[in-house]
Amino acid sequence: MAGVIRILIVDDDALVRAGLSMMLAGTDDIRVVAEAADGGEVLAAVDAYRPDVVLMDIRMPGVDGLAATEQLRAREDAPQVIVLTTFDADDHVLRALRAGAAGFLLKDTPPPEIMRAIRLVAAGEAMLSPAVTRRLIEHVADDGLGARRARARELLDRLTDREREVAVAIGQGKSNADIAAELYMSVATVKAHVSRLLTKLELGNRVQIALLAHDAGVA
Repeated sequence: MAGVIRILIVDDDALVRAGLSMMLAGTDDIRVVAEAADGGEVLAAVDAYRPDVVLMDIRMPGVDGLAATEQLRAREDAPQVIVLTTFDADDHVLRALRAGAAGFLLKDTPPPEIMRAIRLVAAGEAMLSPAVTRRLIEHVADDGLGARRARARELLDRLTDREREVAVAIGQGKSNADIAAELYMSVATVKAHVSRLLTKLELGNRVQIALLAHDAGVA
């Protein structure tokens, strides 16, 4: 099925899995290809079903979503991960984002927003608004900010002026189209810059670029 976004749902609550599956079954471009009840089942399910996006519960009694995200995103060609959580000011969520999750959703998020988030992430866009990112970082106590800020600024200093402008714009939550208009480039050129940033900074997705910009204090 060309153009269909393949989804793996990971949640220890069978009712949550069933609800998400029923909701997504009503779309033409999103298909749930598998479910898992624990983070320990994720790698095998990904190998068997090749999802594009994983909806990952953050808190599970066996292997939790944080550990599963870290294991999955350490692989090459890993699917994107959207973390599911009950509380948005959760240190596990921020750690999952730093490990490579493309975003997070509260479990009571309205269905249209869940579908929009899946489509954005599958297309390589960020789904976190700058306000959400900033609030999450501010609410979670983090003793390592000083060291991370120094490291983030060191990494940004390696970039060209144009690459840095793109990184800051990503940190401000701007889409590729917004960045193209602001910096007078084509969208294709912006995408090329984003790809170079990911390679140069050794990051997995644009959310990690945004977090780096926030750590450096430039977004």
